[in-house]
Amino acid sequence: MSLNLIWFWTVLTFLFLFFLMTNSESENVRKALVTFMHKLEPPHQDSTWGWNLTSDPCTHNWHGVTCYTNNQYIKSIVLEKLNFTGVLDATSLCIASNLQFLSLNNNYLHGFISEDIKNCKFLTHLLLSGNQFSGNLPLSIPQLRNLKRLHVSDNHFIGNLPNMVNVTSLISFLAQNNAFTDSFYGNRNLCGKPISNSSCPPPPPPPTPIVTKDKNKNAFLDDLPIYSGYIVLGIIFIIFLIFKLLKKFKTKNKEKVLNHVEKKDVSKDTSFVVGGEKLSEILNSNGSKSWFNGLGIKSEYSMTSMESGVTTSGLVLLSSRKLRGLQFEDLLSAPAELIRRGKHGSLYKVMLDYGVLLAVKRIKDWGISKHDFERRMNLIAQVKHPLVMSPVAYYCSQQEKLLAYEYLPNGSLFMLLYGSQSGHSLDWRSRLDVAVKIAEALAYMHLELGESGIAHGNLKSSNILFNKNMDPQISEYGLMVAENQGVMSHRKSLRNRNMSPAATFRADIYAFGVILLELLTGKVVKNDGFDLVKWVNSVISEEWTAEVFDRSLISQGASEERMVNLLQVALKCINPSPNDRLSMSHVALITNALKDEDDKSISFDT
Repeated sequence: MSLNLIWFWTVLTFLFLFFLMTNSESENVRKALVTFMHKLEPPHQDSTWGWNLTSDPCTHNWHGVTCYTNNQYIKSIVLEKLNFTGVLDATSLCIASNLQFLSLNNNYLHGFISEDIKNCKFLTHLLLSGNQFSGNLPLSIPQLRNLKRLHVSDNHFIGNLPNMVNVTSLISFLAQNNAFTDSFYGNRNLCGKPISNSSCPPPPPPPTPIVTKDKNKNAFLDDLPIYSGYIVLGIIFIIFLIFKLLKKFKTKNKEKVLNHVEKKDVSKDTSFVVGGEKLSEILNSNGSKSWFNGLGIKSEYSMTSMESGVTTSGLVLLSSRKLRGLQFEDLLSAPAELIRRGKHGSLYKVMLDYGVLLAVKRIKDWGISKHDFERRMNLIAQVKHPLVMSPVAYYCSQQEKLLAYEYLPNGSLFMLLYGSQSGHSLDWRSRLDVAVKIAEALAYMHLELGESGIAHGNLKSSNILFNKNMDPQISEYGLMVAENQGVMSHRKSLRNRNMSPAATFRADIYAFGVILLELLTGKVVKNDGFDLVKWVNSVISEEWTAEVFDRSLISQGASEERMVNLLQVALKCINPSPNDRLSMSHVALITNALKDEDDKSISFDT
């Protein structure tokens, strides 16, 4: 036998043994995951479910499973609201040691969580809220050093919470509505601040102060009523003097700033005319004369701060330090101009003192009480995400609702796609980046405001704005409630009171799918996106998928494979059946994976 033949058989044997080893490892993972699913006790499984030994979780698309771009390892498992009644077998689950994302929210799972959860060492999201788990949380959870979100609210956990101080990546830890003995809302055994409990022992009484007699001090107190009149007059005179000086200084400073803005800042935005119409005058000209009838009714226009805890019918400041001390009169008297009118209201650009620019939204025909409006705005302002614009102030009365945001100068996604603006254009990588960032931001908002039932409600490309760094920003979150998708338009105001909270989030997902179609096709949306959806479906049904894509993307050499993959995501988002649409957290994972794959291909090409 020749040396070459011996070498050939040696290499072939080695490759065969290597194949057996890798296949055996994959086989072990499949067996473990099938055991994991069996113990979850799903109520039913159809032919598309997967989760069996005769298929592969990645290549055969097991239900709820997302894999890494190489299709070898599982990245996430999302099995929410599936009526599981079994237990969480962490020992089997963590055989898939590369798992990053696990969500079993809103099922009927029970029992303890095993300490073996620590073996899922790459886990970043552990979401188990809305089940019937009991016992103590595993002491090994702090060993998950990559954990970003740990959500175990609305279960039956007891005992102490694990010490998560060393998990530096942790962003949110939700544990309310359990039976913990630590300080978390909705747990019966809590004591002390910030949430008191009537069953806790009363605090010890404060020490009795030692009283000393001082003849000179008592003499002064006896004579104090004689001089009190002079003291009050003196204080009033000092306050009056300070007020006059501040008013004089403010007037001079305002003139100085406006002159400076006219010469310098306005040169960057020639459409804005300093010293033009005031916001109150523009609002008066649009049918509010009976309400904006001068600034004489000062009792209605006093400033309110959330921090002060005072509630009046005036301007409420939410989050911006730049606006500290802003009065409603200042806002109404500031120069302003109309940016655009829509069916839900009008948008104005307003310049305050010191050149601060605001975008002020005047909301039209929103049938919501003052109490509900204030609660909604405060909740939205408390949920912070760098790519979601939070309101900085609002005004609410029976007649009018005004909402103020920071003004962003670089226009909207709509303008960048369909009209030249700011000298910027969107190539394939920029469009994919926008899709990924908006998906992540929307998934975050849905997660944080899910229990409150506050979705965006009016998501569209004109509500995706760009900051000075050209990062996309979602604007006007929560100003409307979207209608469930069907044949009719999916955006309506709150007059539709019978709409479930889940439907509003599904409508957001549909709207995001339409935005993906805009990014891929470059075509203008009409009729709330239904014309575009109809056109895309008709082209695909004729098996002309390549004709869907914007020709400028193809000419730039964009990967048709990744465009098709993103198109598949869009089609799942606009599924006619709302219950069959992907969740935004699932969409965010898939678009992130697409971007990772695109980035790797770019680095490989270079």
